[in-house]
Amino acid sequence: MIKGGRDQFAGQRVLLLQGPIGPFFSWLSRDLRELGAHVWKVDFNGGDWLFSPCGSISFTGTSNEWPNFLRILLRRYKIDIIILFGDCRSLHRVACEIARQNSIRIGVFEEGYIRPDFITFEQYGVNGYSQIPRSAGFYRDVILKEKPVIPVGNTFWYGALWCVFYYVASALLETSFPHYQHHRPLTVLEALPWIRSLGRKVYYSIKERGMLKYLLSKKYFFVPLQVYNDVQISIHSTFKSIPEFIVYVLDSFAHNADPQYYLVIKHHPMDRAYNEYGKFIQTQAQLLGIEKRVIYIHDQHLPTLLHHACGVVLVNSTVGLSALYHGTPVKVCGTAIYDLEGLTFQGPLNQFWKLAVSAKPNKELYDRLRSYLIEHTQINGSFYKRLPKKNIFDNM
Repeated sequence: MIKGGRDQFAGQRVLLLQGPIGPFFSWLSRDLRELGAHVWKVDFNGGDWLFSPCGSISFTGTSNEWPNFLRILLRRYKIDIIILFGDCRSLHRVACEIARQNSIRIGVFEEGYIRPDFITFEQYGVNGYSQIPRSAGFYRDVILKEKPVIPVGNTFWYGALWCVFYYVASALLETSFPHYQHHRPLTVLEALPWIRSLGRKVYYSIKERGMLKYLLSKKYFFVPLQVYNDVQISIHSTFKSIPEFIVYVLDSFAHNADPQYYLVIKHHPMDRAYNEYGKFIQTQAQLLGIEKRVIYIHDQHLPTLLHHACGVVLVNSTVGLSALYHGTPVKVCGTAIYDLEGLTFQGPLNQFWKLAVSAKPNKELYDRLRSYLIEHTQINGSFYKRLPKKNIFDNM
């Protein structure tokens, strides 16, 4: 949706807001300048400041002061395009609205729709705010293209390192940004949940030994959960929380699925540090009389689970695209760019349990959608480490 490739930035006046944790927006600033752009960057906390290019602008005011502060920057520097990471962060939502009011372009980065070798970059918005076509008929005319892809490889330890630096800097400079509110606690104490996460990972790897073999002997529907504060839940769905979604799915399964089917609910690995839904799921399943047909898991091989599932139920996750790749029927309960007739089940969830077998995704339509997404919304790369190509936008 950002047209013109790397040449579109020549001579443009670009304002960068908050980026992903780490040096990505610093790399981006340098790459944009190499393409002939004029770049300014706003910092909202100590972590932003640590990873910002020299000469960045610190915003230390309240959320009520942010709109006027931004309007002044836009006028002073005659900004052509605002670039940010995540269009649902509160300060970014305000920025997007102000940009639209002033006919200023918006470029939004987000985690890749196509994992693991891509990041998303769209104009106007991503996910529920994405402007990509939502008609299956549109994609039937898309020409399939194959682009060379450089494998990203494992980025976990890069991301972990940047995260440590970011949180420490934010804590040390907290008094310099007294009004900033992050979407998670922004203190060094945030390390404690991740230590707990490591312990839980070890515990469940032992407890669930042999689980995959057991599951493959059953007929099951698969439900991948999302992180507790995912905006796909809070903004792009009608659910207020993960537990509310769980109750909704369990109730529908209990009253509509045939008795021979099991329901496999998988915890999100990035939520392991914060939540554990085992007792909650067990209690709700007992109330519905289906406790023997509901299985809660953590770290099993996802592609195998998707390939053998009778169907997948989710709010909106890239797991949905992975399920479609495996030819598995999918029911979307939120807002997803791939929720198209011919790809996903379009009826109510109550009908999905019995009709999933007739809702196999159209492989050609999936291939054309994937090709379009890569061509128009994806950049080959990672937020956490640089690929060999010199400029981020070389990989568009």
